[in-house]
Amino acid sequence: MTKELLSDAFGLLSEFLNEDEYYLDSSGAYGDGGNDALQSALELFLQHPEIGFIWLAYDDTKPVGVCVVCFAISTSIGAVVAKLDDVFVTTNMQNQKVGSTLITSLKEELRLLNIRRIDTSVHLHNSAARRFYEKHDFLRLNEERLSCQL
Repeated sequence: MTKELLSDAFGLLSEFLNEDEYYLDSSGAYGDGGNDALQSALELFLQHPEIGFIWLAYDDTKPVGVCVVCFAISTSIGAVVAKLDDVFVTTNMQNQKVGSTLITSLKEELRLLNIRRIDTSVHLHNSAARRFYEKHDFLRLNEERLSCQL
């Protein structure tokens, strides 16, 4: 995402954060701050590209998919890894390979950046998302993600 594409990212992520039943189920634990927090987060990505980036997918000039990528250092793999968060494809473009194209191109970009692993999470009841990630070589972990607001 560039400054010029910030409104595209905002529109997609706002739709996801306000409408996705699985996100909404956990949003309280995440400390959801609404559209003001989203705007602040997007501006932070522009100010600190070393922390991560917003990856967008387009159908011609229309934004149709988005994901948030943050970097971390993994002590188990001894390298930088990516945390894949807030993945969303617009309803009218789901089941049309947009998500697959988004993930495939993201993996290629992360390999070029020498990122060694992608971590993500799936809501316990979102079996469609779980199947999607497993189709793209993500493995289940025998653990549960937890959150602590500070």
